[in-house]
Amino acid sequence: MLKIYLIRHGQTPGNKLKRYIGTTDEQLSQEGREFLEKLSYPMPESLYVSPLLRCVETAGILFPKKESRIIEELSECNFGEFENKNYKELSGNDNYQKWIDSNGMLPFPGGESREDFKHRSLTGFQKVVTGCIREDVHTAALVVHGGTIMNIMEEYADRQRPFYEWHVKNGGGYQVELDPATWKQGKHEFRVCEAYMEG
Repeated sequence: MLKIYLIRHGQTPGNKLKRYIGTTDEQLSQEGREFLEKLSYPMPESLYVSPLLRCVETAGILFPKKESRIIEELSECNFGEFENKNYKELSGNDNYQKWIDSNGMLPFPGGESREDFKHRSLTGFQKVVTGCIREDVHTAALVVHGGTIMNIMEEYADRQRPFYEWHVKNGGGYQVELDPATWKQGKHEFRVCEAYMEG
């Protein structure tokens, strides 16, 4: 079996202010770093990380001295004109109201659509799983973004839940397990074993 930890990066200044932080390459906040230093995840055989600084820094704190592989497709959604703003700053923005009214299903103006973002996230995850199977890896960790995790869980989890219900707090995530043999045969599903800091 292949055990995978899907871990959301630590808190950034923008996260604290509830901003849409996608392509903005923020560092972790001091509070975020201190919180991560108290966490303990098992050391994986292979570590995969989004290219954005907040994920690279988180991986360095959770798995010190562990070499990581950057997977470009695992980076966060491009929020377009909502990028680095929060709901208060966007109140009165017609495009934002339309997006809210669509239950978050409309594409981000000037950014990515849900479909494009999901396709990209799943492509990155497939790369990871294929690499792990090829190298006979039994435990892997992905230090990525909330949206990336939600896409992966919505698609492959053995329990059906909509995208937004897979949300996890900074530093939280899921431990999942898949059977490489059935995955190679095209049955792309994993078992959810544990959840850390859902909410």
